[in-house]
Amino acid sequence: MERLAAGVRRLGLRLTPRQNEQFQLYYQDLVGWNRRLNLTAITDYEEVQVKHFLDSLTVVLALNQPLPDRMRLIDVGTGAGLPGIPLKIAFPDISLVLLEATRKKADFLRYIVQKLELEDVAVVVSRAEEIAHRPEYRQKFDLALSRAVANLTTLVELTLPFCTVGGRFIAQKKGDLEAEVQEARRATFIMGGQMVDVKKIELPELADERWLVVIDKVGETPPQYPRRPGVPAKRPLK
Repeated sequence: MERLAAGVRRLGLRLTPRQNEQFQLYYQDLVGWNRRLNLTAITDYEEVQVKHFLDSLTVVLALNQPLPDRMRLIDVGTGAGLPGIPLKIAFPDISLVLLEATRKKADFLRYIVQKLELEDVAVVVSRAEEIAHRPEYRQKFDLALSRAVANLTTLVELTLPFCTVGGRFIAQKKGDLEAEVQEARRATFIMGGQMVDVKKIELPELADERWLVVIDKVGETPPQYPRRPGVPAKRPLK
């Protein structure tokens, strides 16, 4: 994991031998399960270190400090566990919920959480539109994350309801974002959010354009949001 280690140092972090071992095991099982589950199109050893593991950890660039102990974090649409599991490896004392709608992917997540001996991690099989209305999840998290490819306006509706007032949502995005960010401003306001930064990731290991869209939760989300399953994607708020 030399490329990961080099990138992590640029983020101001250090990995212990145990954490390096966890990343190695994660890679092996990610590739192994991928043969039957299609978890990722990226399987090359060097590329996974950078484009999955290091990229997941770049969210620390949008925080004023490393993730504090007991921070409540939810990874919405986590897929193969990205960015949640790399962050849990690097910051073992956070409390993590991995939200994934596909049951087979959730099976992988439960397996890898047990394999890596990660504590205080819950794997929840549900859609964000449904679970965000449950009291035990609604406005209960300090930080919500998503690397999903969905439009930012859709992501805002799916994620901000999970954030407590004073919490933060960070979307990890790629490519030209100017129009997408502008289109998401009204939805951000409706959901009780305030867009505070669009931060470009500048690491030599990640040469393509990658961004962190940072939205703070400044007010309550109206009770009717998110709308029923599928609607935020089909009819984004305008």
